[in-house]
Amino acid sequence: MSMPASRVARYENEIAQSAFARDVVEGLDARPKRLPPKYFYDATGSRLFEAITQLPEYYPTRCELAILRDHAAEIARLLPADSALVEFGSGSSRKARILLAAAPAVRAYVPVDISPQMLREEAAALERDRPDLAVLPVAADFMEPFALPPEIAGMARAGFFPGSTIGNFNPPDAAAFLRHAGRMLGRGAVLVIGVDLVKDARLLHAAYNDAAGVTAAFNLNLLERMRRELGADVDPQAFAHKAFFNAGRSRIEMHLVSRRRQKLRVAGRVIEFRAGESIHTENSYKYTVESFGALARGAGWQPLAAWSDAAGYFSVQALTLAQ
Repeated sequence: MSMPASRVARYENEIAQSAFARDVVEGLDARPKRLPPKYFYDATGSRLFEAITQLPEYYPTRCELAILRDHAAEIARLLPADSALVEFGSGSSRKARILLAAAPAVRAYVPVDISPQMLREEAAALERDRPDLAVLPVAADFMEPFALPPEIAGMARAGFFPGSTIGNFNPPDAAAFLRHAGRMLGRGAVLVIGVDLVKDARLLHAAYNDAAGVTAAFNLNLLERMRRELGADVDPQAFAHKAFFNAGRSRIEMHLVSRRRQKLRVAGRVIEFRAGESIHTENSYKYTVESFGALARGAGWQPLAAWSDAAGYFSVQALTLAQ
């Protein structure tokens, strides 16, 4: 006898909360304290991130959309015929729609995202707009192995990883993701990936410290999520958003900084903070086209092409699995 859908949803939610609690306790017990950035993207966090992409200071989305609009036909010609496009960490389908519109060779679209609510909403909207396209959403952590839909068995595969999310991983973890994507996509696959480029530190600082405070709210939502889902005893107002460019490591770092000496209670644990102590929540590494190409080759991929915006702020790169 199969389990009722309501019980399945409740069971899946309990598993997700258990993993969240485990990662929070492990991260806050670490020195220095840290939290995985994948937990930014609950329903609230996903909406806040979409708001960030509209901010005047936040150049990556604007630049990447321009690249995709200008070069979609060239990118699409590199995708295998009769293929399925698998988007890792899909969020909004805005960028995928541009590529799909230029790629008649793509027969199926598989958005993979950790936020089930946004995934369902975006998939339903795309199905209405593109009845000719098989839209097959998968709710999963794209960094872990997941089951691809049986409908694409035997189809060639392409991957799509826009938004410079690859920059959130330190270089060894970025290489590990690229190897993981290769295993998921298989021989002959092409991966289209957004990569943020090295640029003036002042532009980077402004992009992650917007005047409206939306990025700060996005960062602090991690603490709000801990309250909502884990019953954490934490005052988000007792923490401050901090983002800065670490030139030595070529990365933006985001932190939540304790405004005072305090204790945070979560999942049966008490975590102490000194005044000024931070939780490291995210990195965003910046590459050159050449340095990212070297990283990709080390992970088994061969660079095919790269496109950038007129100012050279951002790039979209195409890779193929090395044989």
